[in-house]
Formats: sequence, C-alpha cells, structure tokens
Amino acid sequence: MNRAAAHAPLSIESLRRSRAAQRIGCRIEYFETIDSTNTEARRLATAGAAEGCVVIAETQTKGRGRLGRTWVSPPLRNLYLSIILRPPIAVAEAAQLTLVAGVAATEAISEWVPQAAIKWPNDVVIDGRKVAGILTEMEADDDRVRFVILGIGVNLNAAPEDFPDDLRDKATALCPAAGRSIDRTRFTERLLARIDDCYGLFLAQGFAALRPLWEGRSCLTGRTVQIEGAGRRYAGVVRGIGDDGALMVCDTAGRDVRVVAGDVTVVDGYAPAKPTAS
Repeated sequence: MNRAAAHAPLSIESLRRSRAAQRIGCRIEYFETIDSTNTEARRLATAGAAEGCVVIAETQTKGRGRLGRTWVSPPLRNLYLSIILRPPIAVAEAAQLTLVAGVAATEAISEWVPQAAIKWPNDVVIDGRKVAGILTEMEADDDRVRFVILGIGVNLNAAPEDFPDDLRDKATALCPAAGRSIDRTRFTERLLARIDDCYGLFLAQGFAALRPLWEGRSCLTGRTVQIEGAGRRYAGVVRGIGDDGALMVCDTAGRDVRVVAGDVTVVDGYAPAKPTAS
C-alpha cells in the first residue's frame, strides 16, 4: 500500500467544489479532530443548518456506533462523516433512512469490492466482516421529524493493528479487500453521490422503491440468524425485508415474525446460504 497517499488528508476543497450544486454536500464542515461528527452535526442542525450539510473529520475522539458502542477512529485512515437530513416524514418512517444509507454505502463500496453486502439493520460487510457502520439519530416534534443525523463510518485504509484485539476477526477495511490503497477523497465523493441518489428516490417513492436494491445486496436472506432485542432472544431464517424496512423472519416454530429492532448474528457463518422458498 502507498501509505503516504493512503494517509494523506482529504482534499476537502475538491470535495466542496464537486458537491456545491448538489443536495448532499452543499455545505461541508471539515475538522482534523473532533469528538463525534454526529454530535457536531446535531449542534449545527439545532442551529438551523440546511439539509445536506455534511460534517467530516480526519479522526474522532469519541466516535459512536449503534447500541452505545465505540467507533474506533484512527486518524487519516478511514472516513467519518455525518449528514443533516430534514425529510418530510413521520417519526415511524425515520428508521428506514438507516436502510437507505445502507444501500448507498454498499453500492459505493462495491465499486471497489463487488461482494460488499448489507447486514440488517446498519452494517456493510465484506465476506462477513464489518467494513462500514451507520448510526442515525433523530429530533422530532410530535409525530413529525425535525431532522435526522445520518452518521457513517467506513474503514478504508485501516491496518489490522488499528483495530482493538476483540475486533480484528470481526472487522476489515476496504484496502486489503480491494488489494490496493483507497483514495479517500474519491471514495467520499462517490459515497455522497450515492446517498444523494438513494435519498432522492426515498423522498419521491418511499422505501418500497429501494427495497429491491436492498434485497439484492442482503447477506442475511436465507440464513439462520439469532436475534436479540427488547428483552427477547430467538432464532429463525431470514426471508427478506418488508416495504417498511422490517426484517422478515420465519422462526423455529414456523411463524412469520417482523423484526423492527435488534442485534442480528448469523448462526452458521457466511457460507453460501440455501435459497428460500418463494
């Protein structure tokens, strides 16, 4: 890997020029170091920042993942960004934005590694190892969304030693999977463009229009999984997702279950899954 190129700062002015006339990235706030891009994006959104404003940092000191986990953020290696969205949707629909972002992130990553796949609800994986994660946070008035903060972390040029010991067999980076160093500025531009496209489709036609794209990238459909959430633990075979983004599972008793939140583990790993009955 060309470490000097891979670990160079983002060409932020190039990004600003390429996104200036677009919805996502019309404003880009850049930080060498920040506690959390989601925290800063929330502050800007509360102060009235427009939809599409992006916060990008070279490193985070308090990066956050889903379920209170820490997002490891070594400097000048990866991509850490958050986007302010102001969709005219009900609170109940806001969780679908995580899935929208999952489609966009997977499509961007697949330009370098075609086998990239979505793991419901918020991860992108390569050969079963996490390469990207999504964290959405919302502010609402009554039943309407005021804004959503869409946070995305993508491991681009991280080396194994950049991950804690307990994550080295669970996480990966795009660089080793692609067999070459990743131009972080180019990747960021491609990711923002894919998010813009997918978000626009969501606003125009709802998540149902993105469901086939999500299904085509899913690494869970047809697999036996264990799900933990809301004080429950159960297993079943994933059938796919509904138009509302719920995970559709056939449990061990043969009952169809809709899962709207939870932590999913693939029981038998990521060997080729058996096709599901239609």
